[in-house]
Amino acid sequence: MAGNFKMMAKTLYGFEPILAKELRNLGAGHVEEGVRNVSFEGDLGFMYKANLCLRTALKVFKPIKTFKVFNEKDLYKHIYDLDWPAIFDVEKTFAIDSVVNSPVFDNSMFVSLKAKDAIVDKFRYVVRERPNVKTHDPDIRINIHIYKNTCTVSLDSSGNSLHQRGYRILTNIAPINEVLAAGLLLHSGWDGQTDYLDPMCGSGTFLVEAAMIACNIPANINRESYAFMHWKEFDAELYDKIVDVSLKKVREFHHKIIGWDKAPSAVRKTQENVEHANLSEYISVERKDFFRTEKPVEGKLHMVFNPPYGERLPIEIEEFYGKIGDTLKQNYPGTDAWMITSNLEALKYVGLKPSRKIKTYNGKLEARLVCYQIYEGSKKGKYLNN
Repeated sequence: MAGNFKMMAKTLYGFEPILAKELRNLGAGHVEEGVRNVSFEGDLGFMYKANLCLRTALKVFKPIKTFKVFNEKDLYKHIYDLDWPAIFDVEKTFAIDSVVNSPVFDNSMFVSLKAKDAIVDKFRYVVRERPNVKTHDPDIRINIHIYKNTCTVSLDSSGNSLHQRGYRILTNIAPINEVLAAGLLLHSGWDGQTDYLDPMCGSGTFLVEAAMIACNIPANINRESYAFMHWKEFDAELYDKIVDVSLKKVREFHHKIIGWDKAPSAVRKTQENVEHANLSEYISVERKDFFRTEKPVEGKLHMVFNPPYGERLPIEIEEFYGKIGDTLKQNYPGTDAWMITSNLEALKYVGLKPSRKIKTYNGKLEARLVCYQIYEGSKKGKYLNN
């Protein structure tokens, strides 16, 4: 199609297939999975839609030049040759992020500085002024990736990471990344066709992401800005049209999304975040100790939750995880219970056999997303460890 160009979306480890599926469902062309990224093709409107709607993308890049580089002069020349004043105005601030894995360069900071010099010099030559560099929250972000002797220069269309949805105004000690939460929900098969419970909801990230998936609400509808809004080619009318079309695809949700936490402060934070996300009609939040509860609904129940790992929130691991298993086994028949933990030793104390284990990361911590299927009646004994 005319007007299409190549793009690349960054994601978290193990989320590549989910992101690829999201992109295909949105209508992307030539979708190819990489390592922590997925490449695809689309037009300007699709780039806006990708930033607005993708749940498992951290960034969306638009590559603008790829070339061979053998020394710093090559790097400077190729970057200088780009028509930067046609891309953004001199009044805009910019920053450069460099990733280097090359025998030519061993310092990403040097690459960023050299590229900055080339861009500033080009502006000075063309418009007799220079734009300012701003490392924190710049208008324009430029990404430089050098692998061996191949350099790719891309415009970062997202700016701040897309996990910064805009709805979470309050957090707890160990909040889960919004993109991670959405990816884990999609990994678990959550599609909004059953009731959902997060029994240790913290600041409510799983609840909000679950509601947005269930209602097909664009992931970043609460976000106020993207880097592409500072590009010269930004088409505000087209962006508004993309938002309107995406909102028309929102669907009704006919089940319950329930959040519990035993800490009053967590309940208050969750309620405020849910309200800020405009999802109070779909999500109920109460103060409850999961270990003193029973299944709150009839029929099938879907759970995805993030219990403490003992990293930042001190707990007695053996007792705590043993109680998780006991509570599920005794009080939650007909439940698919998914949880993520980086404390792999702790899983031994749950006392239930997981039906699935998926390797993932929570920040830098290697973790597992595990599923315990708790059947009605006698079948639940099937998942006890021997």
